[in-house]
Amino acid sequence: MFKTLILKIKDALFSVLPIVGIVLFLCLIRVISLTTAEIITFVICSVVLIMGIGLFNLGADLAMTPMGEYVGSGLTKTKKPLIVLFVCFIMGVLITIAEPDLSVLADQLVGFINPTTLIFTIGIGVGLFLLLAIIKIIFKQSLSNMLIFFYFLLFAICSLLIASGKSFFMSLAFDSGGVTTGPITVPFIMALGVGIASSVGGRDANENSFGLVALCSVGPIIAVMFLAIFATGTLDYEIDLNTYSVGHTLANVWAIILNSGLDVLKALGLVVVFFFVLNFAMLKLPKRKLAQTGFGIIYTLVGLILFLGAAAIGFMPVGFKIGSELAGSNHIVLALVAFIFGMLTVIAEPAVQVLNKQVEEITAGSVSKRSMMISLSIGVGLSICLSVIRIIFGFSILYYLIPGYIISLGLSFFVPKIYTSIAFDSGGVASGPLTSSFILPFMIGVCYFIQGEDAILTGAFGVVAMVALTPLITIQILGFRAVAARKVHERIVLKRILDKDDEQIIYF
Repeated sequence: MFKTLILKIKDALFSVLPIVGIVLFLCLIRVISLTTAEIITFVICSVVLIMGIGLFNLGADLAMTPMGEYVGSGLTKTKKPLIVLFVCFIMGVLITIAEPDLSVLADQLVGFINPTTLIFTIGIGVGLFLLLAIIKIIFKQSLSNMLIFFYFLLFAICSLLIASGKSFFMSLAFDSGGVTTGPITVPFIMALGVGIASSVGGRDANENSFGLVALCSVGPIIAVMFLAIFATGTLDYEIDLNTYSVGHTLANVWAIILNSGLDVLKALGLVVVFFFVLNFAMLKLPKRKLAQTGFGIIYTLVGLILFLGAAAIGFMPVGFKIGSELAGSNHIVLALVAFIFGMLTVIAEPAVQVLNKQVEEITAGSVSKRSMMISLSIGVGLSICLSVIRIIFGFSILYYLIPGYIISLGLSFFVPKIYTSIAFDSGGVASGPLTSSFILPFMIGVCYFIQGEDAILTGAFGVVAMVALTPLITIQILGFRAVAARKVHERIVLKRILDKDDEQIIYF
């Protein structure tokens, strides 16, 4: 166990170190000017963040992933579809409420919308669409067709928001779809899909195991848009600059850690209690597996507390200050730094490591962790860069989202279905807690300096949605490249065979 933990921490070190390195390098060449207190706080929080990611990843391996597989395989054995769907809905709601990056996003919207209302609305959206994802697996429906239908529905609701004068909700709605698929949700939901798909069987079992995260990312967007349609009031958002001050966070360090601990304990506790009730009622797992799950839950709990505490104390304030300072410099430098931050941030996301590992295992190495990481890094880097350009020129996020989803859904007709499923899952996974706690404050800082406080909700928010969009295109391009390479290889082999046969022809 200790050796495994050391390996997890080592992986986390290599993930977070590039971000720390680029921040310190920008300070060294005086592109940004952080105080000594800010630099020390950021470095210490980076160490704590590494410990948190390492502990969480170990906990995911021991608890969250096995729990999903146990629930998925155990429920399908009951042969009672209604029970399966009911349990999946409840688990979808609870697992979303437990998601840390959703709490990070909601806390930055205090004063505009009630965080509890937002979190429960998003949870219901995930629960309902998890039902649809399970139905997709059981009845072996096409993921592409379902995504096309729901994204057309989504953009139709967008037009209603614009017509009702509530277009300022759109960025928040699309961000909600990205933050729901983080370090708690992804291991559980992906493992749930694997468990159900393997129990249902069929020649496309591996392909069917993907796509749950993709559909669960659509549900919250539609749910928040419906909330906006029926909500009363107008745009009224005031930024709390204390949230982005190292001096303020250091003065309240114990309160932040305590609040993070209570939030994680309450949210994770709901999932754990429901799982053990489910085990007592129908799963009947042996004590050895339950003990392993219990240890994994403890590791997950401690890891998330460390992660969220470090993010709130050190990463959010530094991200905001870097954004506000770079916004006053050359815009080309700002866009370049944003691209680099995007590439490095996705490497540090805990859920990305889980996804890449499961993809490599399920595809038997045909989609490697390395190729996945390169595609995700380029995609997320582009998304942050494009988001900065949007703030500079001040246009609607729909100018990116509509063409982006048209391209990504169009590509789904030309690549193997498994790549489409992996791509849409990757889009949700890439927008994890580090995006909410570092990249979003960075964008708020940029927007605050360039457009002012009134434009933050429509300008800075939406970056999570962009992070969720670009991997859909880059991963499918990876699949398109694989298909093209295979066809070229087949032609070369066929040509060699024909040439060899021609040499053996005997003329009389």
